[in-house]
Amino acid sequence: MAQSETAFSAYTARRHNRWVQLAAGIACMGLIANLQYAWTLFVVPMDAKHHWGQAAIQLAFSIFVVTETWLVPVEGWLVDRFGPRPVVIGGSICAALGWILDAYAPSLPVLYVAAVIAGVGAGCVYGTCVGTALKWFPDKRGLAAGLTAAGFGAGAALTVIPISNMIQHSGYEHAFVFFGVLQGASILLLATLLVRPKAPAHAAGVKRIVATKTDYTTKQMVRAPLFWVMYAMFVCVAAGGIIATAQIGPIAKEYGFAAMPVSALSVTLPLLTMTLSINNLCNGFTRPLCGFISDRIGRENTMFITFIGEGLALLGLMYFGHNPYMFMMFSAIVFLCYGDIFSNFPATCADTFGAKYAAGNAGTLYTAKGTAAILVPVASLLSAHGGWGGVFVFFACLSMLSGLSAKFILYPLRRRWILNSAVPDKSPATHFQASLGGSHE
Repeated sequence: MAQSETAFSAYTARRHNRWVQLAAGIACMGLIANLQYAWTLFVVPMDAKHHWGQAAIQLAFSIFVVTETWLVPVEGWLVDRFGPRPVVIGGSICAALGWILDAYAPSLPVLYVAAVIAGVGAGCVYGTCVGTALKWFPDKRGLAAGLTAAGFGAGAALTVIPISNMIQHSGYEHAFVFFGVLQGASILLLATLLVRPKAPAHAAGVKRIVATKTDYTTKQMVRAPLFWVMYAMFVCVAAGGIIATAQIGPIAKEYGFAAMPVSALSVTLPLLTMTLSINNLCNGFTRPLCGFISDRIGRENTMFITFIGEGLALLGLMYFGHNPYMFMMFSAIVFLCYGDIFSNFPATCADTFGAKYAAGNAGTLYTAKGTAAILVPVASLLSAHGGWGGVFVFFACLSMLSGLSAKFILYPLRRRWILNSAVPDKSPATHFQASLGGSHE
C-alpha cells in the first residue's frame, strides 16, 4: 500500500511539473496544426470534384480562422474558471468532427458549418495551451509562449507529406476522415494530463523585461486604447502570413511549378509539398526563437526586426517568386518572420495586463488573427483581377508599418502605461492618457 501511495505521489508530482504540462500543451497544439496549415492541400482537389470555385472554398478557411480566434476569449474565460482539461476535451471532439464533415460535405453551406466546428475545436486547444503556458512560466513568458505556439506552427510539417500522399492515392475525403479521427483521439488522451497552472515560487518575473504588477480583467483591458494599438499591429502582420498560408498552393499552381520535382537532403518531392514542409518548419522554429530573443532584447525590438522582415520577404515573392527556388526561399522567410506574432504578442499582453487573466486576455488579442483572415477572400478577388503583385505590395507595406509602430509607438506607450498602472484609482483610459503625456505621478 505504501509503495502504491508513493508511486501515485510521484506520478502526481510529474503531472504537476510545469515542463510536463508545457510538453503536453505543445503536443496538443501540433495535433491541431493541420486544420490550418494543411488546408491548402485540399482546395484544388475539392474544387476539381465539386466545381465550387476556389474563392468559395477559401471562404471556409476564413470562417475557420475567424471562429478559431474570435471565440478564444470565451474559451479563455472557461479555462480561467474551470481549468484546462474540460476545454481541451471539448476541443478534441470538435476538431475531429469538423474534418469528418469536410470529407462528406455535399454543398458549400455544410462545408462552412464544418469550418465553424473545426474552428471551435482549434480555438479551445490553442487558447488553453497558450494561456496556461503564460501562467506556468511568468519568468520565461516569451519562450513558453513561443514553444507552445511552435507546436501549432511546426506540427503540420510532420504530416503534410503523408496527407498529400493520401490525397493523391486515396482521395481527399479519406485523408480528412483518417487524420480527423487520429488528431481528435490523440488530443483527447493528452487532455487527461492537463491540470490547473500554478507557477513555482522561484519563477519570478524576468527583471530586464518591463512588466506590470497589476492584473487587469479582459473587460478592463479592452477599454484601454493601448490594447487596440497592439490589436491593429497584430492584424497588419497576421494578414500577410495568413494569406500566404491559404494561397501558397494556388499561387504555385498559377505560376506553373506546383508539381515540379525538387530535391533536398536526398528527398525528392513536388515543389508545393516541399515548400509547405519547409514553411511549417520555419513557422514552428521561429516561435520559441523569437520568444527567447524577446525575453532578452525586448518585445518591441524583436517585433521591429521580424515585422519588417516579413514585409521584405513578401516583396521578394513579388519580384523573384516566378523562379521556383526563389519562391521556396522567400516563402520560407515570410513564415520565419510571421511566426513571431504568436509568441511575442501573448507575452507582451501578459507583461502589459498581468498574468491572472492571461488566458482570456491573450485570447482576446488573438482574435486579431480572425480579423486578418477576413482579407483572404479579398486577396483572391484582387489577384483574379490584377495579379498577385498588388496583393504582395499592400500587405508588405502593412507589415513594415507595424514594425515601425512597434519601435516608435508601442515601445514608449507601453512603458509609460506600466509605470502608470502602479498608481491607484486610475482607469485604463486614464492610464493611457497619462502615458501619452509621459506622466506617471
